[in-house]
Amino acid sequence: MSKAMNNHGSSSPTMDRPVVVIGSLNMDLVVRVPRMPAAGETLTGDGYATAPGGKGANQAVAVARMGAPVAMVGCVGRDAHGAELRAGLEADGIDTTQVRAHDDAHSGVAVIVVEATGQNRIVLAPGANALLDAVAINFAGAMIERAALVVLQLEVPLPTVLHAAKRARRVGVPVLLNAAPAVALPDDLWQAIDILVVNESEAALLAGTDVVDADSAVRAAGALRERGPATVIVTLGALGVVLVDAHGVIVQPAHAVTAIDTTAAGDTFIGAYAAARREGWSNADALSLGQAASALCVTRRGAQPSIPYRHELTGDYTPRPAGVPQPFTQGSR
Repeated sequence: MSKAMNNHGSSSPTMDRPVVVIGSLNMDLVVRVPRMPAAGETLTGDGYATAPGGKGANQAVAVARMGAPVAMVGCVGRDAHGAELRAGLEADGIDTTQVRAHDDAHSGVAVIVVEATGQNRIVLAPGANALLDAVAINFAGAMIERAALVVLQLEVPLPTVLHAAKRARRVGVPVLLNAAPAVALPDDLWQAIDILVVNESEAALLAGTDVVDADSAVRAAGALRERGPATVIVTLGALGVVLVDAHGVIVQPAHAVTAIDTTAAGDTFIGAYAAARREGWSNADALSLGQAASALCVTRRGAQPSIPYRHELTGDYTPRPAGVPQPFTQGSR
């Protein structure tokens, strides 16, 4: 069990510890269309915009906007996009000392096509994100060791994700993995995950079963939990969210909103959930904060520009008193 976090309040408070996000930074190139083009079809878009994005950077921004200290570990190119991506993080108070600039790769780019319904399709050109390696993780070792939680995704090389998870595990720091984009995970990575967060398609791929509603999501989450994570969360978009852990099952409905752009909705949920859990919120309350933040996110355009600040949320989402011991239980099933 992590000495920094437990369920029993026996360890000293760690509210000064940051959430460390290790992952991708991309410049999003967004085109809006009335519908997706068919194969071979040329379709005229309704608009174009650029915005900072990348699953790692989005999640870091979401944590920061919920009021928690954050440090980012990642790679950009030594180009205009890289400078803008770093500046965007710093504007939200995020520690970028471990965001490294490379001369021999462009910054990551995501081409995002958004339909009138708000649904999107994304094509990634990872660029410098592919250069995030074990050496970079080792340089960030001191940062990882003092983290409240390490948050990972799969838009950077899988061996790097594994190395980072194991590094955190060795020093008793809990690991949240957002297994997106979904790929088969090695057994030793499964054993290093404390919290797994996936959407319905990712859960279906990893569990090898259809996920179409809350009941099937609960079954998939239970199967995934048997592989190692103490907590499995399946986000279901408009159908809500499911969580399975040692205490049972939580199913929460989504907020009823009119979505105009779902880009970064999942990242916003994860960042808000991570920030709340760091403060000592229960899983149910942390899910509620994540749901509220992601619901507001989808009513706005863009990735990071759409991520809300805590004060924008309606409801009882005020910060808990400082000094609440952290509720994570590392590796406990």
